[in-house]
Amino acid sequence: MFASRPAVHPVEAPPLTEAAGPRVRMKDVQGMPGTPGGLVLRLLQFVFAAIAVSVMASTSDFHEATAFCYLVLALGLQSLWSLSLLVLDIYAILVRRSLRNDKLIRLFTVGDGITSTLTYAAACSSAGITVLISNDLNRCGINHCTRFETATAMAFISWFATSPSFLLNFWSLASH
Repeated sequence: MFASRPAVHPVEAPPLTEAAGPRVRMKDVQGMPGTPGGLVLRLLQFVFAAIAVSVMASTSDFHEATAFCYLVLALGLQSLWSLSLLVLDIYAILVRRSLRNDKLIRLFTVGDGITSTLTYAAACSSAGITVLISNDLNRCGINHCTRFETATAMAFISWFATSPSFLLNFWSLASH
């Protein structure tokens, strides 16, 4: 065989200088885990879920409707999930660690998808019961309609903050 032999010509790498500035990764989109945008989304999720749970639990008769019990349960899970990821985001930002591990992104995507679905379903069901109590039965004098409506609104706002987290994690998972 008359194959040619490859020639290796070493090339010097340009020196790294600090004048060029810090290197930025292109895939760090704000709102993803480990970014300040992700930290803000997790904080909003936690705060609105905690407000919804505390407002609903402050009423004496929320346990009479299954939808309200489901709202407290789903948003309790949402607040625990968001709080744990909030702490993880704070840690990642402080030590400047990337959270773009495939297994972590998969865990975040599945967790956000489950909690987002549960939160949306709980908010919709409690909104339906609230409309039934206030408009159809005209029993707002007996019940705490304003608190029910406030808790339902906070649940929807928590869901609005959860959806971008899920979509960004899903996009990151799909782009790998």
